[in-house]
Amino acid sequence: MARTKDMTAGSPVRLILAFALPVLAGNGLQQLYNVVDSLIVGRLLGVTALAAVSASGWLDWAVLSIPMGLAQGFSIQVAQAFGAKDGPALRRSVGQSLLLAALITAVLEAASQAVLTPALRLINTPEETFPLVKSYLRIIYAGLPLTMALNVLSGFLHALGNSKTPLVALAVSTLVNIALDVVLIRGFGMGTDGGAVATVCAQGVSALICFVSLARFRDIHPTAGDLRPDVKTDLTLMRLGFPLAFQNLIIALGGLVLQTVVNGFGFVFMAGYNAASRLQGMVEMAGASLGNAVSAFTGQNVGARRLDRVRSGLRASSRIGFLLALVIGGLIIAFGKGLLSLFIRDEETLVEQVLTFGYQFLVVMACGLPMLYLLFVYRSTLQGSGNTLIPMVSGFVELGMRIGCALLLPALVGVWGLYFAEIAAWIGAAVLLIVCCYRHLSRLEGAAQATAETAP
Repeated sequence: MARTKDMTAGSPVRLILAFALPVLAGNGLQQLYNVVDSLIVGRLLGVTALAAVSASGWLDWAVLSIPMGLAQGFSIQVAQAFGAKDGPALRRSVGQSLLLAALITAVLEAASQAVLTPALRLINTPEETFPLVKSYLRIIYAGLPLTMALNVLSGFLHALGNSKTPLVALAVSTLVNIALDVVLIRGFGMGTDGGAVATVCAQGVSALICFVSLARFRDIHPTAGDLRPDVKTDLTLMRLGFPLAFQNLIIALGGLVLQTVVNGFGFVFMAGYNAASRLQGMVEMAGASLGNAVSAFTGQNVGARRLDRVRSGLRASSRIGFLLALVIGGLIIAFGKGLLSLFIRDEETLVEQVLTFGYQFLVVMACGLPMLYLLFVYRSTLQGSGNTLIPMVSGFVELGMRIGCALLLPALVGVWGLYFAEIAAWIGAAVLLIVCCYRHLSRLEGAAQATAETAP
């Protein structure tokens, strides 16, 4: 039987940490194989190939973040049904999530392949890297069904309080990815395409392991009736999932504008900036892992109507996030340039220029981590409680701040304006989320008290 965890009783701090640590380890492994892709490409194929893989990041995220957002939204409904001990609602939510995921994947696959070439032209992709980026993303987009399956299935496991099985899945897939990187890039000479194939195969392995684990937990298995379209449940799932997917897409659009401006500063700056961006996922993963734990904790406790525990969990996770940000930011400042140097092997003068730009971005990023980690905590609390509208609005705030700073600040402070654009986006979104989160919790508590007073 798949392991589950009831998070409606016990110490919030211990529960959140116990859930977050395996997620953190899993995210670390996921980022590891992203980094390994870049490291192998940079060391074996040079700066141009590394720049191509790195430059694919925002277009990659623009498409793949949609399954991530949808799966996260679907898992909220599953977590609340599990917390409420409502078996029929749990199975119905799972069945309808699978139906919606299949439909959306088909549409997204066709659309992403159709717009790829014009999108690359639109963001001023340098000619040196254009064919490499295009071929790389063709393969990544072809793996969308596996990406959707992985996110939906791991989302179900997280909703049930199981963060260990996704960790095992990522550990195995990381080994697969690294082995295939070496075999396909070095052994078969596939270049950057080999890295893309390795990534898609690794996601397939993760999805399979999550599926096998869920298959053992019969309480979540949908019946034939649960797999027939249910308008009411579908509307609820779309209300939860689509704002999160749209939020991710909005953030990606801001990133694409930023990438367009970055590309305009020339190949060397683009290579340094994008190399640092490849490490950004490693920097963010602790906050994202904490956010996953907070979302599951909040979802189960809202389902069980334990709003006092939601408040306790928010306070504890805010403190944890702030301290994590300080520690990780310090490590990045101390060791960031050395980490970047692992990715690059080329002519010495070129490498030094690339490293200088990349390290500058890392230092600015490290200073903004406290606000980013608080953003994850408060956004996840809102999402877990069923409010996905405000997180979506926060995506618009990120979009406005990122684009505004990217377009205006470089004229005043040069390339530093591009570095600060990312931090400004985090700060703007975090302020909105913090204010709205406390207001939302107060409304939930007021509604719960009114219900209790009118109950016979």
